[in-house]
Amino acid sequence: MTKHSIRATLFLVFTLLTAVAAPAQVSELNARLTINSDKIQGTNKDIFKTLQTALNEFINNRKWTNARFAPNERIDCTFTLIVNTMENDRFSCELQVQARRPVYNSAYTTTILNFRDTKLDFTYTEHEPLEYNEATLQSNLTATIVFYIYTILGLDFDSFSPKGGSPFLSQAQQIVTLAQSEPSWNGWKAFDNTANRHALITALTEPQGEGFRQFWYDYHRKGLDEMAANPDRGRTNIIAALPALTALKSARPTSVLLSLFSDAKLDELTAIYAKATTQEKQEGYKLLSNLFPGSTSRFESLRN
Repeated sequence: MTKHSIRATLFLVFTLLTAVAAPAQVSELNARLTINSDKIQGTNKDIFKTLQTALNEFINNRKWTNARFAPNERIDCTFTLIVNTMENDRFSCELQVQARRPVYNSAYTTTILNFRDTKLDFTYTEHEPLEYNEATLQSNLTATIVFYIYTILGLDFDSFSPKGGSPFLSQAQQIVTLAQSEPSWNGWKAFDNTANRHALITALTEPQGEGFRQFWYDYHRKGLDEMAANPDRGRTNIIAALPALTALKSARPTSVLLSLFSDAKLDELTAIYAKATTQEKQEGYKLLSNLFPGSTSRFESLRN
């Protein structure tokens, strides 16, 4: 079964929510986590190596759903943990999360998430086991990592079938709900930040986000996945779907979903427009300028 048929079928199966499955199965993720500790001077760096190894094993050595993935179907993703300060066992970090999915009948992979989490504080002692229990969160670090795992799964499955990622986004939302009861954990509370974990999952799961999720499917499945067989049709479908972003901005002018799309897709979309007609380019420049007025340099080529 191909990756596309897996995603298109499995959104109907709500038993995908199980976090642990048969050990013989392959993890859904092909993840690489690295720790950047350049800002930390005069300390033993072994703890960062230990934590990096432990986090890679934590992500890659377990099943997060009941879906069956062949080794070549795993979702490529990277996590970069940037340590800003460290005092005893207290870490203050940022986390850059990226994920990609293949485009049908091509060697091209498209970014589905490129998100920077600017506030991640946690405690960690070297060789401390990393644990996760979906009913009782024990660590801000593992809760955050698992939150992004389910967000990646949600966006990936959404790109293959309409709202196919709903079970995984519900899991991410449940983590936010539980984490809010921990007063010392940052990044989980409403109004703390317009682009934190709470804001991201709320935007993806509230009724106003349904249009974006349908657009996400149309962009990938009806657009990118069509381009190998018929580039003009794929491009036309993508352009036809873009007004959904305008509707989102009208309803939610500061929605984190706009920056989610811009950070992951704006350069790709500009390249797609490169082979459009002159009129399409001009219309595209106008539309994107209204959506992303601070990023016009990224699609300046469409202006002429």
